[in-house]
Amino acid sequence: MEKSRPHVILSGAISIDGKIATKTNDSKLSSENDFERLHKLRSSVDAILVGKNTVSRDNPLLTVRHVKGKNPIRIILDSKGTISRTSKILQSSNTVPTIIAISKKTTKKNLAKLEKFPIEIISTGNDSVNLKSLLKKLSQKKIKTILVEGGGTVNWEFVKQDLFDEMILTLSPFLIGGEDSTPYLRGTGFNKISNSPNLRLKSVKRLKNHVVLHYVKL
Repeated sequence: MEKSRPHVILSGAISIDGKIATKTNDSKLSSENDFERLHKLRSSVDAILVGKNTVSRDNPLLTVRHVKGKNPIRIILDSKGTISRTSKILQSSNTVPTIIAISKKTTKKNLAKLEKFPIEIISTGNDSVNLKSLLKKLSQKKIKTILVEGGGTVNWEFVKQDLFDEMILTLSPFLIGGEDSTPYLRGTGFNKISNSPNLRLKSVKRLKNHVVLHYVKL
């Protein structure tokens, strides 16, 4: 792990065929037991990170609710600063620490909208958020562990840029199919298997019909 960035854990629930949502954005793949496991994991990290599309689609709180524990800092990648002011993220930003990462593509109007909320704004990158630069800035803020919960585009960027250390995936007993459904990794993909990060299976945990796979990157 590079000292210039936090320890990054990729996390998600996928169908057996590798999807995280249907073409209508139904993403209810986890069980009650898995939610408890996930929220316990959330309570153990410094920050949780998702992309703006996940906020638009799911309108999540990204807090710890199914178990007792502290809320992590919420980090939203939002290159153009277009997150809705009515989103649960912004509406609860007075009680849960929140960082919105933007790029130079953010208009003055959108920036002014964000500045009305009690959040921290980090600007890095020209057309999109520069992940390496962002992680360095977060490390300087003493954020040591980050849980990345996607979606597909964000997950791919962390994999493509080799910016993660662990991966915890819940394999759910569903088959979704369809070209328009959302895969765990979007993007262009690797041309060769040899380009894939080298992962070691650390543990396998069965939660009734769900299986939690924990990998570490070598």
